[in-house]
Amino acid sequence: MKVDLNCDLGESFGNYQIGNDREVLPLITSANVACGFHAGDENVMAETVRLAKENGVRVGAHPGFPDLQGFGRRNMDMSLTEIYNMVVYQVGALKMFCDINGVVLNHVKPHGALYQMAVRDEAIARTIASAVYDIDPNLYLVGLSKSLLIDAGKAQGLKVASEVFADRRYESDGQLVSRKKEGATIEDSEEAIAQVVQMVTEGTVKAISGEVIEIEADTICVHGDGAHALEFVKEIRSRLSEVNVDIVTLGG
Repeated sequence: MKVDLNCDLGESFGNYQIGNDREVLPLITSANVACGFHAGDENVMAETVRLAKENGVRVGAHPGFPDLQGFGRRNMDMSLTEIYNMVVYQVGALKMFCDINGVVLNHVKPHGALYQMAVRDEAIARTIASAVYDIDPNLYLVGLSKSLLIDAGKAQGLKVASEVFADRRYESDGQLVSRKKEGATIEDSEEAIAQVVQMVTEGTVKAISGEVIEIEADTICVHGDGAHALEFVKEIRSRLSEVNVDIVTLGG
């Protein structure tokens, strides 16, 4: 049994430092790099690609809404053409930093509100999948397990990776509990690790309602800006090793 371990990184910008990228990178297999709209900037993008290469970590683009103040976690009313162009713009920028550094861009994972809208809205999901395919049909599209975004990627002919979250709770329909609700995030490391092991080895997760639902786990996400990100990543690696789960890159 095997699974990828990803983290959202490159979220600092200017003089503002966010996350523990240098400490986390040696412990993960895939990095989702912010592309300057919700977080990050050109200098941070270049540095994150370089650090990922040094650590043998696959690089993916993490495009989001142009909302620095809201960290890309607020919905925006944009046309499908605007969403398509926004994704192409951000992924294209990161791809050039990858090309310059001799790194092959591996995947695309939408960020925050864009991600959440894509898992619920078929038109937005198809638009993102189309943008990714037009950039490079060999890219993986990463999306919430059993969501419309995964369906759209498959329909477009892309390789897809079903994502599960170590530090988030689930609704009974498989959606993530809104961050606006109390208890949406998991702060206790033991609870997070137990959830990860269940999702990877059993293909199920306990929803916030108490119901056990089915889930697919190709890649596990730990949020890089989380207070316990480094602790969670270390514990996940250790516990998965104990249950004979190998942590490998997407496609590895």
